[in-house]
Amino acid sequence: MTVENVSTSSLTTTAALTTGTSVASGSQTLDSEAFMTLLVAQLTNQDPSDPMDTNEMMAQQVAMAQMEQVVSQTETIQEQFALTMRMAASEMVGKQVSYYDSEGNVVTGEATSANFAASVPVVTIDGTDVSLDEVLSVDATAAATDSTDTDSTTDSTTTETTDA
Repeated sequence: MTVENVSTSSLTTTAALTTGTSVASGSQTLDSEAFMTLLVAQLTNQDPSDPMDTNEMMAQQVAMAQMEQVVSQTETIQEQFALTMRMAASEMVGKQVSYYDSEGNVVTGEATSANFAASVPVVTIDGTDVSLDEVLSVDATAAATDSTDTDSTTDSTTTETTDA
């Protein structure tokens, strides 16, 4: 009995048929489930006289694990960036903020609120909603003058004497 080598395209087709998914070319992502399906199909259809090299199999599994880690790190970085943008927008509230209006003029006003409904936070400046990407500058001195509280209470020191 003659067994022919199995090509990658036939493995992909076999994996697609066994999982009931369609095969797309180009930018389709390969997740761990699809990887394992392909690996099982490859092992099932391999030539018994020339089995898959275990080093190659391990290298494929390591590459898949590394890819999953990179994807996880990318998602974490994106979440961290989104949180940083929200914090930046929140810190603008009560401060003087400058931005370009629709005519290209620089407008400065007080940021009164921040909205996080969109992917990029929106800051309301004197009644106008401005995307965080469009903010030119923030005047930190305006907040410093508003937050200075003077406390007029005096400290008193009490001395206690004891008889020996």
